[in-house]
Amino acid sequence: MGKRLEKEKKVAEIKEDLSKANIIVFTDYRGLSVAQMNKLRRALQQEGGKYKVVKNTLTKIAARETGLEHIEEYLEGPIGIAYGFDDPLAPVKTLVKFAKEYDNLSLKGGVLENKILDEAGLKRLSELPSKEVLLAKTLGCFQAPLSGLLNVLQGNLRKLVYVLQAVKEKQEAVNG
Repeated sequence: MGKRLEKEKKVAEIKEDLSKANIIVFTDYRGLSVAQMNKLRRALQQEGGKYKVVKNTLTKIAARETGLEHIEEYLEGPIGIAYGFDDPLAPVKTLVKFAKEYDNLSLKGGVLENKILDEAGLKRLSELPSKEVLLAKTLGCFQAPLSGLLNVLQGNLRKLVYVLQAVKEKQEAVNG
């Protein structure tokens, strides 16, 4: 009974990760050293994610129970799963960078908002600007027209001040 409870606990953990993650990336990690795996785990943790080596049979059970049956095609051979819980781009960027640095790490595919991504899709996703950059660009688009309007209004106010100053000087010359 002890092994069965242990397996049920692991399935529950995998289900929780699968349901909470906004991006899931499947990797083949064969050939990575323990030090390299730890470096990858730390890098993903800094990005608000995590990396786990999982048993395929337990992951298939968890996938079926969370409605992610379509990921079973990636659950062949030794697999590591990277989960992203905050910014979905950050873990993908980290994994692509690691895959370039360490030939032994390869990306098999992933799931973003219930959509399957192949390796090429993950690489394209990693090339997108980060959430902060996109927000900054969007904010810049809003600020540009407002600052232009502010400059126009200030110019009109300056002209009004010059006209009032000229009227005042003319009045002083007439009265003066």
